[in-house]
Amino acid sequence: MSPTTIAAASAALDAGTTTSRALVEDCLERISDPAGEGARVFLRVYATEARAQADAMDGLRRVGRAPGPLAGIPISLKDLLDVAGETTAAASVVLADAPPAIGHAPVVARLLAAGLVPVGRTNMTEFAYSGLGLNPHHGTPANPFDRARPRIPGGSSSGAAVSVTDGMAFVGIGTDTGGSCRIPAALCGIVGFKPTQRRVPLAGALPLSPSLDSIGPLGRTVACCAAVDAVLAGAPPPPSPLDSVAGRRFVVPSGGWRNGLEPAVEAAFAAALARLRGAGALVEGRAIRQLAAVNEANARGTLANAEAWVWHETLLARAGERYDPFVRSRIERGSTMTAADIVQVLDARRRLIGEMAAGWADCDAVVMPTCPLTAPPIAALLADPALASQVNFAVLSAPSAINFLDGCSISLPCHEPGAAPVGLMLSAGPMGDANLLRLAAAVEALLGR
Repeated sequence: MSPTTIAAASAALDAGTTTSRALVEDCLERISDPAGEGARVFLRVYATEARAQADAMDGLRRVGRAPGPLAGIPISLKDLLDVAGETTAAASVVLADAPPAIGHAPVVARLLAAGLVPVGRTNMTEFAYSGLGLNPHHGTPANPFDRARPRIPGGSSSGAAVSVTDGMAFVGIGTDTGGSCRIPAALCGIVGFKPTQRRVPLAGALPLSPSLDSIGPLGRTVACCAAVDAVLAGAPPPPSPLDSVAGRRFVVPSGGWRNGLEPAVEAAFAAALARLRGAGALVEGRAIRQLAAVNEANARGTLANAEAWVWHETLLARAGERYDPFVRSRIERGSTMTAADIVQVLDARRRLIGEMAAGWADCDAVVMPTCPLTAPPIAALLADPALASQVNFAVLSAPSAINFLDGCSISLPCHEPGAAPVGLMLSAGPMGDANLLRLAAAVEALLGR
């Protein structure tokens, strides 16, 4: 039986019961399966390069010179990361003739230096500007749940998530501006981690909102994400998980956000909280004014609106008719924001980040459902743009608040086996990543997912 997690793959490689070449061939076979999602998940497949790198890693392992414990493990790269000699198109047709990147993004260079093997570039929402994962140019990868009635994968790191769920990669590298690692992880039933932004370099990643963008991993387990996050951040190996959640403090924000939860999400969330309490965790409902104030701060427009408009204005003037209309309309909202609007958003953000410091310090994690609903059918959203906008706002609401407050955050699956995936989002303050990952691993073990 082939390993499915990074820990299992690394152990099998060390034991000699598998090879990097075998892992890569298995991933490539799944990608090329005409009955699978590979054609919609991958915009470019590195079959030749991945086989050559796998053979090199196997050779280095045989002589005890592997660059690290993750050497030889297949991963996927979101289509907005620079790879030397390739055009970075961000799943758009508008940039198809753009000049190729002259060098690797720092995160890509770090992954290669660690011996991880990219098997290809993954599909995404065009220019990363939606939480739904729809892409009219290249098709939309289907959520692994209920393939008979294809559902959205979540976005914008849609292909990254499905590359993991379908065994095409052990970890997908995504980005997260307002939930784009955590939303697809939640809707597809895996783990997605958004690190503190400053820990991982953003150079060489096509921007959406430089103030909010983060680069993070999606994987089957917290340990998968923690291992790759350490590589992305140039940090030491991840710390060991906590033995238990007993005595740990979890805060559930009070407020109207719970009124809009889909019953399946409400039930899964309540069951997760009950397990935490049953294991001795301290779970408290409390008003968090700073979270509630994020929507008010963005009432005149968001930083993503403004910063995306600055980047895209000239490109839209030249080729706006070739954009996904849903993405274009979101970018163009930034054109109506005044300088005063932008200054007010920036001032509100600085103030709320400062005020939230005490709130982060008073608990181990803030806990919420990642998304208030399970993944709806793709066809329903394509047929009803108003519904698509409504769903997009809903799935972005909680995750984007954490980006605004400069936190770190992780989504874990908390649904019952066989049910539509539901994510449990744990969030902590800036630079609390290591402690959050240790806590998340303990919660993952408790939930048994």
